[in-house]
Amino acid sequence: MSHRILRARDRIISLDRTLVMGVVNVTPDSFSDGGRYASHDAAEARALALAAEGADILDLGGESSRPGHMPVAAEEEIARVVPVIGRLAERTHVPLSIDSWKASVAEAALAAGADIVNDIWGFQRDPDIARVTADQKAACVLMHNRLAADAGIDIMEDIIGFLSRSVEIALKAGVAEDRIVLDPGIGFGKTMDQNPVVITRLDRLMALGYPVLVGASRKRFIGHLTGRNDPDDRLAGTLSAHVAAALSGAHIIRAHDVAAHRDALTVADVISMRTT
Repeated sequence: MSHRILRARDRIISLDRTLVMGVVNVTPDSFSDGGRYASHDAAEARALALAAEGADILDLGGESSRPGHMPVAAEEEIARVVPVIGRLAERTHVPLSIDSWKASVAEAALAAGADIVNDIWGFQRDPDIARVTADQKAACVLMHNRLAADAGIDIMEDIIGFLSRSVEIALKAGVAEDRIVLDPGIGFGKTMDQNPVVITRLDRLMALGYPVLVGASRKRFIGHLTGRNDPDDRLAGTLSAHVAAALSGAHIIRAHDVAAHRDALTVADVISMRTT
């Protein structure tokens, strides 16, 4: 693995093994666990439980990104998630990530103690979010996205073109190269057939020279392949997709089920000779 560290504010995060980013949705309408952790107390408890299970990063979001979700104003998003980040910053040493494309939300989350900005639009929707990230020396996850899937395109070419623009925006704003992670956006603007292709072709994305994050956890394409309609029943399929991604070179895996992923990726790392 060529990328050994990720800098996030004052932190240095080792990438010598595959990391697990635990998902905490502080929302009433997430596709997988909507409403389960919508209160501040429930979200904090969930995050601490994931940390105890071995999460290397905790990713907190206050707006669902599922198809057909109701947009949330920045003020509401801040009210949902920033108090939880503030509490967690005092109670855990695990790096914290804010899952938002809005600059004002990212700024408030970073002020509360977040270390990473995870933008599902790759700095291409809110023109101020790259500056906010750079000013605070935060790390960023830049994700590929599309308004609609298109079966007729070369999806890897589309991802590489989009994320190359995202990297250019980040660097121009002053984000250092060792603070950038790329995410191909599994389940976002892709057909059911394109999602598995992306996982098998991560080498093309890694050729851009940045660490790669993959998040296929409980996604609809896994239900499509397995016949599991309930997202809670998609753990086995999720693990399969994520182990394949790790063996293809992914550095970070974003997942809801941290303990199972920690075990699976520990074995995958040994098999791939990343650790001894």
